[in-house]
Amino acid sequence: MSEKVRVPAVAGMFYPADPEELRRMLTGFLDRAAAISLTPPKAIIVPHAGYIYSGPVAATAYAQLHPAGINRVVLIGPSHCVSFPGLAAPEALEWETPLGEILIDFQALEKVVTLSQVQLSDMAHKAEHSLEVQLPFLQSVLDDFQLVPLVAGDTTKEEVAEVLDALWGGPETLVVISSDLCHYESYERASEKDRTTAQAIVDLDTRGLEFDDACGLLPVKGLVHLAQQKLMRAELLDLRNSGDTAGPRDAVVGYGAFAFYE
Repeated sequence: MSEKVRVPAVAGMFYPADPEELRRMLTGFLDRAAAISLTPPKAIIVPHAGYIYSGPVAATAYAQLHPAGINRVVLIGPSHCVSFPGLAAPEALEWETPLGEILIDFQALEKVVTLSQVQLSDMAHKAEHSLEVQLPFLQSVLDDFQLVPLVAGDTTKEEVAEVLDALWGGPETLVVISSDLCHYESYERASEKDRTTAQAIVDLDTRGLEFDDACGLLPVKGLVHLAQQKLMRAELLDLRNSGDTAGPRDAVVGYGAFAFYE
């Protein structure tokens, strides 16, 4: 056990704290999600709400992963709790979930902490759920891997793209962007807005992504911006909202799962 461990902040709230219950839930999600491509994605966009709401959608992206060869995950999500400029990397040496510990890849982080937009801040990560909820999924579908977690604050798509490009690597590196879509719209309005947002992502069109289209808008735009530069292909895997999964339809949150291929 390292001296500095980031302990779970939302276990027992966003997902089960009991390891066996968590494994059963994840297995159920993943068993119902079909792999649709023989080519593993280089990057995915996945939602980060409570598992009963967004877990089935996130699973459609995680089901596409081929675990062989992936030993590093670059994970970027938006800050919900702390305001700061740029992006924040953790100082903690390990991150803990009910399924075990994950080592932080500090060699990878050393590549980006020299960039002016990246700072070290455990405070930015301490209570943040957008990254944490992805970890049990990653532990379920991948073999041993190290984590490069970054929280995005007040930043730009160019700054995010620069960080991603520095960490891009080869097939050993998976990029995960954590973002929900529109928030607290009626079911009909949310469905319409999210279809437009999804089309802009698939078209690699950052101009079609507006400030209220996604809570992780800047990480999403950063990936889309870089994917356009790298001539990648994006695919929509699933598009639903909380009214489809486990909530009422008067004020819903949207969830999308996307895969990006080189």
